Amino acid sequence: MAHFPVTNSNLSAAHLGLFLQEKYALDKDAKCQLIKAGINDTYLVTTHAGKFVFRVYSFNWRTKAEIEEEIRLLNQLKQNGVSISYPIPDRENKYIQTLNAPEGDRFAVLFTFASGEKLHQVSEETHFQVGQLMAQFHKISHNQTLNRTDYTPEAILVDSLKKVSCFLSDGSEEMDFMKSAQSRLLEVFRQADSSRIRRGIVHLDIWFDNLNITPDNKVTLFDFDFCGNGWLCLDIAYYILQLHNLEKYEAKEYQAKIESFIKGYESVTAISPEEKRLIPMLGVSLYFFYLGVQCQRYDNWSNSFLNENYLKRFINGLIKKYYDLYGLGDIKMVVH
Repeated sequence: MAHFPVTNSNLSAAHLGLFLQEKYALDKDAKCQLIKAGINDTYLVTTHAGKFVFRVYSFNWRTKAEIEEEIRLLNQLKQNGVSISYPIPDRENKYIQTLNAPEGDRFAVLFTFASGEKLHQVSEETHFQVGQLMAQFHKISHNQTLNRTDYTPEAILVDSLKKVSCFLSDGSEEMDFMKSAQSRLLEVFRQADSSRIRRGIVHLDIWFDNLNITPDNKVTLFDFDFCGNGWLCLDIAYYILQLHNLEKYEAKEYQAKIESFIKGYESVTAISPEEKRLIPMLGVSLYFFYLGVQCQRYDNWSNSFLNENYLKRFINGLIKKYYDLYGLGDIKMVVH
């Protein structure tokens, strides 16, 4: 009997370990274990020489050309001394592996291991370090482009809401809010002074889950899977948004940590007044985008938690709260 077709599979860590031993000349005692299955699958590779991370991209998630562009960016950042996890070539000097999975060919790349650990709560000094790291990346990526996604207002706000609409009832209070907010945010995008906004390559996912921090405060950035082209201040807005989610807004520590992050960033390169003005609305817009990603990946990632009730809680508890916090419902307050 022929194998029944599948849409997603978990590849055997033991067999991947054997594959990696051969492809990368790792020692025979190298161990491979799955540490995270999600948008992509992440495996920890442990050898006598140290640790590595093997990312197996989901089927039909990124094209080989897109991954090549990600690798090109990472190698450029490495050459410029930016603290990142970078790709490692195999014995034949190839970066991308093609694995014949049950659902079809899946691409995979081996990366260096980022020293340290993920921390939810960090000091002002660490936020300063993150700001510096982000700015170092942006100084290099400014005015550059990748052959990857352009993070336009349509990609962030319009396409994402179409995906959400497949799971959230039209006419519900939450969908009415999302449509109204989308219209207002698109208007802010249209009226923004683009001549005062830096463009280039963005990471678009810089938050605690993609930062490892050592006890001596060395920060390493990883997981550039969402890298693409757009306003550099998108990364700033997303980081501040995530900080808002982790800290109590009313606490003095919250504002102090944001200020420290901004100071760290501006110790490397300036943020224009127009970029700073747009940060809250860009944060809300990225809520739209990532909620769209969750809906897009329902079949092989988010189905264990995503449903209409989840979307309503997410919209009311996070998006609407942040939207109201900065008075984004009143265009006059955010548009000159």
